[in-house]
Amino acid sequence: MKLKFLGAAREVTGSKHLITTENGKKILLDCGMFQGKGLETDRMNRDLGFDPVEIDHIILSHAHIDHSGLIPYVYKLGFRGSVVCTNATRDLCAIMLADSGHIQESDVEKFNRRRIPKGLAPVKPIYTKKDACACMTLFIGVAYNRRFRIDDNTNVKFTNTGHMLGSGVVSLEITENGKTTRLAYTSDIGRPKSHILKSPEPFPQCDYLITEATYGNRLHEQMKDAEGELLRVIRQTCIEKGGKVIIPSFAIGRTQEVVYVLNNFFNDGLLPKINIYVDSPLAVNATDIFRLHLRDLGVDVQEVLQNDPDPFGFGSLFYLQRLEDSKNLNSIKGPCVIISASGMMEAGRIKHHLANNIEDPKNTILVVGYCSPTTLGARIVNGENPVSIFGVKHPVRAKVERIEAFSAHGDYNEMMEYISCQDKSQLKKIFLVHGEYEAQQSYQRQLEEAGFGNISIPEAGTEFQL
Repeated sequence: MKLKFLGAAREVTGSKHLITTENGKKILLDCGMFQGKGLETDRMNRDLGFDPVEIDHIILSHAHIDHSGLIPYVYKLGFRGSVVCTNATRDLCAIMLADSGHIQESDVEKFNRRRIPKGLAPVKPIYTKKDACACMTLFIGVAYNRRFRIDDNTNVKFTNTGHMLGSGVVSLEITENGKTTRLAYTSDIGRPKSHILKSPEPFPQCDYLITEATYGNRLHEQMKDAEGELLRVIRQTCIEKGGKVIIPSFAIGRTQEVVYVLNNFFNDGLLPKINIYVDSPLAVNATDIFRLHLRDLGVDVQEVLQNDPDPFGFGSLFYLQRLEDSKNLNSIKGPCVIISASGMMEAGRIKHHLANNIEDPKNTILVVGYCSPTTLGARIVNGENPVSIFGVKHPVRAKVERIEAFSAHGDYNEMMEYISCQDKSQLKKIFLVHGEYEAQQSYQRQLEEAGFGNISIPEAGTEFQL
């Protein structure tokens, strides 16, 4: 069989890895959208590198848009195979892909408003909300740790990675000419100890391993330290300075984790008497899905549930859906916390909150996760001043802080510990994906020192014979 890397190759978005078997079966591991590269992003997303009509199956590791976001696009172009994933991933994709389709339509509408008066032809969205809703008919939900037979020669099993609700290692067994090849794709690996998720679980032995390297050159602080830092930032900003804490956060996973920690602070009487706003329609809907899958959440959540029926809600927490309510946050003069998507600050309501609050020295911009190097979030974290938001230069006077322990990606020690469930002597080859090249090279050295061998860092478009 052949394995071709079409995305997240020496970068962190656009995950797509194509398997072609000897009998011509085509299986796509993830179908992710490229993000954070300006106008180039649209071209990269439209140029798939394969014919969607020829794809038999998409095996989806989890619901994040950089892994799932082009499924409506390939559907629009004629893909009618199956999308196999966990049950929670299917539920999350139902809201996330529709939201993504809405964003495509909205962004193109704004873009065309500038083009048409200049006599330029209007552009069309890469896909619409209608396409996103239609593609959901192809989804097949599978329980964790159960072998699912895709066809006579292929089966798949999902093992929890602890990265987000529903995330799983894809373990494939593909039989060709009487020989079975075992291929595992970890996709994104979570932390060994999460506030709300179960810990990553060992996955079946494989011959070929595709694994991520997002934090291949970094170590995280301890979780307990992160909780203390969150409380410190809120107290210093809201109580001592009377300002606002603006938290750019991914609507799925990160928002629920931060809210869960704040809920525990509230229950313990530690949270200052200020209002907390979750300003993201997607985050509101996603939180409802988390409530539907409480049994899939971690031990800590199960303990909280003994005394608190809702670990994602408390008296001073308000979930906002309407645009009018979001705009009204701009008129709040006193201290508060605003949690809003997106985490990399590239789109969504967070950009408006940044534009309205980044120039006030009383305020704090608190970054709680990874920001790809080309994104607005990375520019703010790296100290760019002023920064451009909606084409307007804003001096950065608000304090910028970062708590990386809230990241849903394991650091290099945690990732290496996780894949150590594999017998190194049986691994024929390891492919590192989903990481900046420098981080991947650093992680490769760490793996080699730990006894892993035959490690490759493929470029986009590279194909291997397995």
